[in-house]
Amino acid sequence: MTHNSEKHVASSIELPANSLGSSRYQWYTPGDINAFFGLMLDNIVGLLLMVALLTGFGFPTDFAVSRMVPGTALGVLIGDLAFFYLAFRLSRQTGNPRVTAMPLGLDTPSTYGIVLFVLGPSYLQGLAMGLESFDAAYRTWYIGIWCIVLSGVLKMACAPMTKWVQRVVPRAGLLGSLVAIALVLISFFPLVEIVGHPLPGILAMVIVLTTLIAKIPLPGRTPGTLGALLIAGGVYYLLCAIDVNGYSFPSYQPAAWFPTEWLESFHFAWVSAFPDALAYLPIAFPFAIGTIVGGIDCTESAAAAGDHYDARTIIGVEGIATLLAGLSGGVIQTTPYIGHPAYKAMGGRAAYTLATALLVGSAGLVGYFGLLNAWIPKPVVFPILVFIGLEITAQSFLATPRRHYAAIAIACLPALAFLAMSIPGRILADPALSGAGIAPATLSTALQEDMSTLTMLSSGFILTSLLWAWCLAAAIDRRLQLAGVVLLVAAALTLFGIIHSPLDGNRLFVPCGPESWGDLVLSPHDRNRVLEFCAGYLASAMMLIAWSKTHSPSADEVASEHGE
Repeated sequence: MTHNSEKHVASSIELPANSLGSSRYQWYTPGDINAFFGLMLDNIVGLLLMVALLTGFGFPTDFAVSRMVPGTALGVLIGDLAFFYLAFRLSRQTGNPRVTAMPLGLDTPSTYGIVLFVLGPSYLQGLAMGLESFDAAYRTWYIGIWCIVLSGVLKMACAPMTKWVQRVVPRAGLLGSLVAIALVLISFFPLVEIVGHPLPGILAMVIVLTTLIAKIPLPGRTPGTLGALLIAGGVYYLLCAIDVNGYSFPSYQPAAWFPTEWLESFHFAWVSAFPDALAYLPIAFPFAIGTIVGGIDCTESAAAAGDHYDARTIIGVEGIATLLAGLSGGVIQTTPYIGHPAYKAMGGRAAYTLATALLVGSAGLVGYFGLLNAWIPKPVVFPILVFIGLEITAQSFLATPRRHYAAIAIACLPALAFLAMSIPGRILADPALSGAGIAPATLSTALQEDMSTLTMLSSGFILTSLLWAWCLAAAIDRRLQLAGVVLLVAAALTLFGIIHSPLDGNRLFVPCGPESWGDLVLSPHDRNRVLEFCAGYLASAMMLIAWSKTHSPSADEVASEHGE
């Protein structure tokens, strides 16, 4: 399928004329079909992932489906409708008829983090307090609502500062952390599922990458994602029909349709659970901060692709969508997705966000999302995530000065630490090992130290990636004083666990305090490790600042030295 929009017969809406160009916004093209499948399926899988992870803690599935899922899906509905409108507004302001809407959906890191470190543990804690299963589930739901509501408030409070961040932080910093997310979270993890079923998975990936990256159309100009779904999906179910090992038809038990239990959130009984939620806020807030940084990254990425959205508006909409999701009983925050350049490369405009909003919102509110997830094979649709990750990475390098390429590369290292810890962490958390008395504390001292170091390096890796890339880019530009200031910021963030937290769930902390503060205060062992991280940043910062006094060439000299 070609992505040259001149060759598409596009739907359009007449907008007020302005002096900047065409007044007709081509808000729909066939490329929106590709983009819709990518964004919609990502959100649907996110909803099911949330329920599946909760079920692993013994959490009542019916409770999650009827109370947590609708509000969570409603946040996607509100956010994507708002971004649909913003695309029209940007087209009107700029006269550009080919604006691509910003994508929005459920935040994948938060889905894992909030369920594994907030909702699941709080449910088990409720059971340990002697509560019945449903009472413990209500307590968990209320804690989740508080976390998402306050995350939305935090995003809205930070929104006015985002324009300043864009002016101060170089593209290598913003896009470097974006590349780290794209390669690790978006591309690599889905690749495991793809090659786990290699016949349909590799077939689907080849179709998607050939049509969307090589831009060689399928016969009949069938969209690549749809072609992968039909061809590789047919192969998948053929293998199911002939009973190949590892392939089987899904057994789907439909849940209740049109759930109304989520409306209980508007009775505001959850307000009284604030004391219970307080202990979990230090876990939730880093994920909210991560989406703020990610939202700025997304806006920068969209600008590099030609669509200049106001970061303050994007983060503000994200905050409102998250807040309304929480007030409606949602427990996972929404965030702008970092695939804008990929969706633009597919030929998407604004229709794909409208379609995603309507389908995901109705799937959660009507209750049919489980049906979609059960019958759409993951190995067949996950290649679209690989494409998105590759497209973001390529776009980030193209939009960054060549001299800053190393800064983008160093931004990937903290993300690789996250990747290195993900599989061992899952293995050591397996009940079979814990039942046999095998835990991190039983490993050799050297291995425990290595795992502790990787844990701290990976904790808050989005912000760490940004700061490391920013520091190196400043040094490349001979702005050593600025590089030192960036390291001072890193030291301050480390001191409270915003980055490099040694605690489970990347929790925030204070380094010292009275015993009455409980787990909020670091243990002596963890305190020593955190203080050494801080000392490393501080010593390096002082060195760079002192170094800057010896040499400070002009920008022309820097450009000449790097051949620009």
